[in-house]
Amino acid sequence: MVNVRSIAYQVLYRVLYEDAYSAIAVNHAVKDNRLSGVDVSFLSALVYGVLERKLTLEYIIRQYSSIRIKKIEKKTLIVLYLGVYQLIYMDKVPDSAAVNESVKLCKKLRLYHSSGFVNAVLRNMVRADKAFKLPAESDTVKYLGVKYSCPEEMVSELLDTYGAENTIKSLEGIIGRPPVCVRVNTLKTDKQTLRTSLEEQDVTVEDISFLENSLKLSHTGSLDSIPQFSQGHFFVEDGASQLCAEIFGAEPGERIADVCAAPGGKSFYSAIRMENRGEILSYDIHQHKLKLIDDTAKKLGTLIIRTALRDAAEKEPLPECDRILCDVPCSGWGILRRKPEIRYKTDTNIDILPKLQYSILCMSAEYLPQNGVLVYSTCTLRKAENHDIINRFLEEHPDFVGEPLDLPEGIDHLVDEEDHMLTLLPGVYDTDGFFIAKLRRKES
Repeated sequence: MVNVRSIAYQVLYRVLYEDAYSAIAVNHAVKDNRLSGVDVSFLSALVYGVLERKLTLEYIIRQYSSIRIKKIEKKTLIVLYLGVYQLIYMDKVPDSAAVNESVKLCKKLRLYHSSGFVNAVLRNMVRADKAFKLPAESDTVKYLGVKYSCPEEMVSELLDTYGAENTIKSLEGIIGRPPVCVRVNTLKTDKQTLRTSLEEQDVTVEDISFLENSLKLSHTGSLDSIPQFSQGHFFVEDGASQLCAEIFGAEPGERIADVCAAPGGKSFYSAIRMENRGEILSYDIHQHKLKLIDDTAKKLGTLIIRTALRDAAEKEPLPECDRILCDVPCSGWGILRRKPEIRYKTDTNIDILPKLQYSILCMSAEYLPQNGVLVYSTCTLRKAENHDIINRFLEEHPDFVGEPLDLPEGIDHLVDEEDHMLTLLPGVYDTDGFFIAKLRRKES
């Protein structure tokens, strides 16, 4: 019989202590253990729940443990995370099951000396009716950090950049699982036909108000089991990323470059928007990612995509293009509900990212012709990686101007920024956090 809690422990250990990515680790666990249905849902809920709430869980554990967090053995601490998470956040799990299964997991892991400690902590919580205190709200940074399980440095920077109201919106937006957003492949089908076929398979389908040919799906089960997915009638891409590709605005017959293309969503979106007429040069620094782009492009029938290995930060020539997209590597603060482990990593090189991003932007812009369009984007909320980069670029490149964004109805500027930039805060439009800026090279 499959023990999902044990599998969740293994995934969490890999993510927290071996630098695995949560999505990849969960997918491998599902395949390796041949999980399906309820077991997949339970595993995802445990893993992503613990990762989302790790700092909150530690704050709660401190209130019931006589041993300091740093003194608790790693393996034991993961068992405690799982047990406390079930007690506090999973109403459908009986308290007795959360306690007893945690003790059993200790024994399964041969943590015999820890089983009594885990039992005591969890039972004390149950006896206290699972009560716990958060920091005082007057200590804003600490309070928000614990409540939303974010490092205080991150909370402090968000407050300085966006103020309290928008910071709280953003922090609320990184809790919970993201929706499955898809772009309809109008090269093969149309929105209504796809919608009808999905609903016939008991998939719940909703429109995305600000995107014409996109849908939000739920109750999908495995996408691989949906024939229309394997047939290339749609592909998965968050609404914010799709909006970026729409703002990029590729037109039929143009040649465009996507200089940091993987995993390829904006290239696919652009190819469909271009009606397969023109040329898309999709570059990436990793060969294995280019193969994934090629495979998906073949499935979608986006025949105008050409992939090639290229380092966007190096002075490697680009063919002359009508448009260039720079979706640069970033700190990922806008996608924490997809990759919750990002907030706990300490070796992210966050301080050197702006230098890399600026280099990619400058190197790409060098090959843009007069009147050509360049879009710069990130999936982070850091001003140093967003507004500061664009402002510096325009100051140092007088031959470029900001191109005002033509925003769809319902999308507004929620932060103070120029009209050629857009910050999407996580969760406000049920999208990832995202930044988009549009630039144009002047004519002589």
